[in-house]
Amino acid sequence: MNDIIQINNLKKSFGDIRAVDDVSYKINQGEMFGLVGPDGAGKSTTIKVLCGLLKPTSGDVTILGKDISTNTKEIKNLIGYLSQKFSLYHDLSVDENIEFFAKIHNINNFDERRNKLLDFTRLNTFRNRLADNLSGGMKQKLALACSLIHQPKILFLDEPTTGVDPVSRRDFWKILSDLQKQNITIFMTTPYLDEAERCNRVALMNQGKIICVDTPDNIKSSTGKLKLEIICSPIKLAYQLIKDKLNYEIQIFGDRINIFIEREENDFSEIKSLLEKNSVKIINSRISKPSLENVFMHLIKEAG
Repeated sequence: MNDIIQINNLKKSFGDIRAVDDVSYKINQGEMFGLVGPDGAGKSTTIKVLCGLLKPTSGDVTILGKDISTNTKEIKNLIGYLSQKFSLYHDLSVDENIEFFAKIHNINNFDERRNKLLDFTRLNTFRNRLADNLSGGMKQKLALACSLIHQPKILFLDEPTTGVDPVSRRDFWKILSDLQKQNITIFMTTPYLDEAERCNRVALMNQGKIICVDTPDNIKSSTGKLKLEIICSPIKLAYQLIKDKLNYEIQIFGDRINIFIEREENDFSEIKSLLEKNSVKIINSRISKPSLENVFMHLIKEAG
């Protein structure tokens, strides 16, 4: 596949703060690429630079073979952008919002395209409703339709499902899957690791730096370890015992503990023996491959 986005030694600073710190990677045509990381990692800054909304401090960004610094206006007409705060006009109807964005891109004959997008996003029956009267999920779909009216080759999505209900979130991912079948390249940022697992490839980002870039499966296999998940009581005592007495990497998630192990039977026996000796009751346990979230936290710890 061809590289449709190339990022080389990109840096973006705000005063003394290095929001994006010398990152380089490529995105292939037609793939869904996820930039993943916690709040403040530099995801939104990156996507704004790629869309020409911010100028890089240094480095090169090439979109569709064109330098973003010298071809900003041309590139903007070839991409779609959905920001964290959906850019809708709340006093306009669904139809009028799409028409407005069509005219921004100098598209006059857009009726057929608009009808297809309304069918695609299942908003046809709401086309006369004001945007202000739509639910969060509907606003999200309308914003997506507006970003697609000019038939972009690349769709940039900045944390598109934040604050959206689970049903709308599922519907949105179905729409993204259908868009990818149309060979539209999708570049999205997300703080949700479960969403990242749906992408063809992901870049894990923290404190402005890229930790790794690969497929979700390859990243999850990169540690060569297994995940032992334990539900026990009292959980805080169990966590402290394993952390202080045994040399395992341990993470706590709600009502369960995740432990990185290498020797399935021996390691579990050692942990079980320690907990039982200290009157910790194991309610349930299972061994599986680490999740993307487990590995991300592991890589952050390794990176210091």
